[in-house]
Amino acid sequence: MILTKSVNTPIDRDRDGLRILAARFRGRGVPTSAYDVWMPSLGPSEDLLRKVRGGKITWPQFVREYRRELVMDGPIDAKSKTIKNHGQKFTLRLLHELGQRGNVTVMCHCDEDTTQCHRFELKRAIERAV
Repeated sequence: MILTKSVNTPIDRDRDGLRILAARFRGRGVPTSAYDVWMPSLGPSEDLLRKVRGGKITWPQFVREYRRELVMDGPIDAKSKTIKNHGQKFTLRLLHELGQRGNVTVMCHCDEDTTQCHRFELKRAIERAV
């Protein structure tokens, strides 16, 4: 099962399963014991975060752009003529499969009770990945 929570929420070893920090920055004061794996490539770009936090784009615009960023070709794709990674497509598939076998918790720095956070969009993307 794919779960979400804030990295600042207490750890629940019985429920959380694999704890993934999906943010571009680890965060000052966040101990490495708060997560199992840090995957900055699953977080929105710094530019996109600045735009939404600065009110330059709406939340629906942020969501559309974040979804695009997740599958955007990277520099390694430009170096490969035939085999393309297409961004995080295969990582999302891996997390989907891990979520079928046990709990995977994707986390970020937003408050636990927030309603607009990329971790919810990431959860949906993982659940749709096949």
